[in-house]
Amino acid sequence: QVQFVESGGGLVQPGGSLRLSCTASGTFGRDSSVGWYRQVPGNKREMVARINSDGTTDYPVSVKGRFTISRDVEKNTLFLQMNNLKPEDSSDYYCNRVGPLYYNWGLGTRVTVSS
Repeated sequence: QVQFVESGGGLVQPGGSLRLSCTASGTFGRDSSVGWYRQVPGNKREMVARINSDGTTDYPVSVKGRFTISRDVEKNTLFLQMNNLKPEDSSDYYCNRVGPLYYNWGLGTRVTVSS
């Protein structure tokens, strides 16, 4: 079983940037597709970025061009660079593998975009 620790969240003004990190205990494995997700309490969790084993990435329209996912396989670490943040990006952010089967969710890291 893999466990995740997300970090890097915080309070940022609209237009600002944050870089999130996710460290996994246990190995993702080089053949795993992994992603970043976000969830506002009471709402459905949504994927905001994924990276596949071949390095290709994918993003929903809502964050495309602003978010960049990357990974360090050797260090079992996943990153999410978030630029030009908007108030609607405020959420708790989590990492996990791409579904439908997930590892246990970590505690997440909270991002608040507000002036």
